Amino acid sequence: MNEALEGFVRQEVESLGYDLVELRKGGTGRRPVLDVRIDRRDGSKVTIDDCALVSRALEPRLDASGMVGENYVLEVSSPGVERPLRNADDWRRFTGRTAKVLATSLGGRMEVEVVGVDDSTGESVAIMRDSRGVEHRVSMSDIREARLVFRWNSQARDRTEGEKK
Repeated sequence: MNEALEGFVRQEVESLGYDLVELRKGGTGRRPVLDVRIDRRDGSKVTIDDCALVSRALEPRLDASGMVGENYVLEVSSPGVERPLRNADDWRRFTGRTAKVLATSLGGRMEVEVVGVDDSTGESVAIMRDSRGVEHRVSMSDIREARLVFRWNSQARDRTEGEKK
């Protein structure tokens, strides 16, 4: 990803009061697709109106910048249920949830429970627990990818049980 483009989009999204969770560039050279994933700062779910507002504000700014050419497609959406965990704040926010983490120190990809973050050494360290109950401490700089895991059956069951109460 072009760092200048990501910085530009991040600044524009943040000026609207949202956080940029992820920016992906796909499509073709002639018709690039910019996939912008946003999140609300108040913790509420991102709505269609939020996406429309960001899209309408971002498009003319991208056009004026000349960073993506003329024939691009802009898609603005929520980060989804399997959103990435990109920083210490994400790890704190999603404590207790399940994530798939790719890190060399874990020996590859591992499904874990997010336990928290330790900042006491000056470097953020993600704390996670594997399925055997073993706690792992992984430097944020060692994590190549981390995404929340969504299980359809357990989420539906939890929602149904909540409605019965």
